Amino acid sequence: MISTNRRVAVYPGSFDPVTMGHLDIIQRAARQFDVLVVAVLNNRSKNPLFSIEERMDLIRQVTAHLPNVEVDSFRDLTANYVRLRNAQAIVRGVRSVTDFEYELQMASTNHKLNPDAETVFMMTNPKYSYLSSSIVKEIAAFHGDVKDLVPLEVEKAMRNKYTE
Repeated sequence: MISTNRRVAVYPGSFDPVTMGHLDIIQRAARQFDVLVVAVLNNRSKNPLFSIEERMDLIRQVTAHLPNVEVDSFRDLTANYVRLRNAQAIVRGVRSVTDFEYELQMASTNHKLNPDAETVFMMTNPKYSYLSSSIVKEIAAFHGDVKDLVPLEVEKAMRNKYTE
């Protein structure tokens, strides 16, 4: 008997901007779940380069080839948002042992707040293990080459931001 329950996962983050490392995790997670919601966190304590709408639009552009990926935003606890979306899993990318320690703490907290959601850790592709949105923004701010670090659409959007 085939189950009709959809396996839904949420991949939360600031995605300011979405990098090749993020895209790698999105593509791999999309193969594991029926629906992957890439959820852009609206964190007012940060000073983002791109607005929520711009980040969502960029993610939609770079994931257009993935029919089971949805893009949304939220301003709440991840555990609450996951419950709202009826998701069973939270996807997190892990680059290093330092990331893992932080992500383990967050996973434990999310499990306490929403025991029905499991956190799934995906190891970052080694070629992106050094990559972060902060590093990309720093390079782009000084007009360095980010073409291998972000999708083409993001590279163009960053170039426009830093030439304004």
